[in-house]
Amino acid sequence: MTKIKIIFVFFLFILLSCKSDPNKQIDEGKIENGMYHSPEIGWTMEIPKGWEVTLRDSLVSMSGRGSNAINETAGIDYDMSGLKYLLTFQKGRFNMFQSTSEPFELEYEGDWKENHKAVKEILHETFTDRGIKIDTSSSVEKVDQLEFEVFHITVYGPEGDILLYQDMYGRHLNGFDFGVNLNYQNEKEKNEMMKVWKNSKFK
Repeated sequence: MTKIKIIFVFFLFILLSCKSDPNKQIDEGKIENGMYHSPEIGWTMEIPKGWEVTLRDSLVSMSGRGSNAINETAGIDYDMSGLKYLLTFQKGRFNMFQSTSEPFELEYEGDWKENHKAVKEILHETFTDRGIKIDTSSSVEKVDQLEFEVFHITVYGPEGDILLYQDMYGRHLNGFDFGVNLNYQNEKEKNEMMKVWKNSKFK
């Protein structure tokens, strides 16, 4: 069965940010002095100024909506019990950086890439089944010398205007399916997220 990590964002759902202790909003790692570090992934990244860590409860609700939609489309019952919410921060309603991890045991060479391809197909079908027009493309990008598979999605509104961009980075790392999802509406917010993401360090 395809192992699906839910980083599918329902863009009409309003996420809420947290101005209290941000460490209560993550499942693994630590936030200190504007920096996030995940021991499991071996990943360190800065939180950009002007962005707020997202409430975990909002992420759980959002992921539940995404899971229900994907289960309905693919005819599966995805178990989210292993999913961990790592660093997620946002600016406004539509601009968000989200990262997650989920245990992924490789059963054979190419297992993760085959699964990643299947996930992209399911995501595309989930959008189109709901009458949402999208354009997609794929690429490979490096972050701190690590290669990530990237799935680019452009989401259109009912009148044909661009509603949202999604850049979904993923790779198998330290026994986990590690994913980073950038959601944005314009280049300014994209560049702010990309700057800190591309300056990430992995050990």
